[in-house]
Amino acid sequence: MTKTIKELVIITGLSGAGKSTAIGFMEDIGYYCIDNMPPELLTTFLDLISKQKDGKIAIVMDIRSTEKFDGVLDTLDHLEDYGYSVKVIYLDIKTHIALKRYKLTRRKHPYAERFNGDIAKALAYEKEIMTPLRSRADFIIDSSDLTGNQLRTRLTQILVGDDKDIMNIHVESFGFKHGIPNEADFVIDVRCLPNPYWVENLRNKTGLDQEVRDYVFSFAESKELLEKLIDLLDFLNPLYIKEGKSQIVFAIGCTGGNHRSVAIAEALKEHFEKKWDNVSVNHRDISRS
Repeated sequence: MTKTIKELVIITGLSGAGKSTAIGFMEDIGYYCIDNMPPELLTTFLDLISKQKDGKIAIVMDIRSTEKFDGVLDTLDHLEDYGYSVKVIYLDIKTHIALKRYKLTRRKHPYAERFNGDIAKALAYEKEIMTPLRSRADFIIDSSDLTGNQLRTRLTQILVGDDKDIMNIHVESFGFKHGIPNEADFVIDVRCLPNPYWVENLRNKTGLDQEVRDYVFSFAESKELLEKLIDLLDFLNPLYIKEGKSQIVFAIGCTGGNHRSVAIAEALKEHFEKKWDNVSVNHRDISRS
């Protein structure tokens, strides 16, 4: 029997380098995340979690919980015995940039009191004791000149490799008379299209029925609208990823949410499924009077 290989990512590095941004992003893309885990608890935690969860785990480990990382390095070298594939990502930062970030955020460095509030000395000491983990890292990211979104993009390249794996696209049809979905990022009004409601034998059907879809797309304007929407949304999705979004909700609305919006939403879903891995659809108001 083949043993399932689970993914463990250790996020480490210097204070102010973006570890909080990194772990937040990883939670967004489906990792089970733990911040500030004491290294001595790592194997115990993995024993417990392996009985409850399969999949991807991310742990932030840094100077807040220890100053000695020799034991961590030994543990990391034996984690394959627990069925884990391990990546260590070290976030680095230039000292003068870290000082600017601390001044801007007014956060306290973990070693500030030890060095009487001298953040530069605290950072220098931190860099020294983090050297063993930096040497062990599979990936080193210097975040000095990166925005939060650029850091997320770099993590995507390391962890996912392909944008289509990270973006979650949700298409939702709705009726304007019932209100616009609160979660929508992009609202598209298709009430401009011919309405199957006024065709007697289609009134009690929905956009999931082939007869209704055939009717909607029998009009040139419906086909052209769909083509233009596809062009626009295919253009937008990579831009959303670039800005750090891992989920986008496209809401398609008609009057009641039964016919036109459902047909268009289904057509968009079918198109997106050819290009993206994580696509879902919901027809919020279907069959709602």
